[in-house]
Amino acid sequence: MARPSRKSISGAVPSGPITYFVSTATAGRRALLQSEAMASLFIDVLRSYTAQGEFKVHEFVVMRNHVHVLLTVPARMTIEKAIQLIKGKFSFRAKKDLGFEWEIWQKGFSDVRITSRESYVRHVEYIYENPVKAGYVRSAGEYPYCSAYFRRLKQTKTGNS
Repeated sequence: MARPSRKSISGAVPSGPITYFVSTATAGRRALLQSEAMASLFIDVLRSYTAQGEFKVHEFVVMRNHVHVLLTVPARMTIEKAIQLIKGKFSFRAKKDLGFEWEIWQKGFSDVRITSRESYVRHVEYIYENPVKAGYVRSAGEYPYCSAYFRRLKQTKTGNS
């Protein structure tokens, strides 16, 4: 019988949706996500799973060698399964659509279970500040591979600046 890859408590099945802050890096922390094609593909994968109702993505940022995602998984799904879906579909599409032939992801990921409003807000701020601290932009709303950018675009279109 195979052992679980992550520590788990037998019988600890969540009774409702759970929100997580997740980080995962590229293989060897190489800058594999720096091109517009790769970063946009990752965002498209997130959107497709959200549209299918698999889980809800609240915030995200795609950096050159890692990503951060704030998402809620339903009771029927584990965070491990959600990340497996995201990384697997992205890898498949990068190979199929973009001809990418190398390993993309480092094994595993880190996650923090969000249990309070304060934790949620703190992790949203962390996501937004990631491209700013890296020196890519002056504000998260300027970085095209961050949920803050799409929120700013939406507000501009609706006139709610």
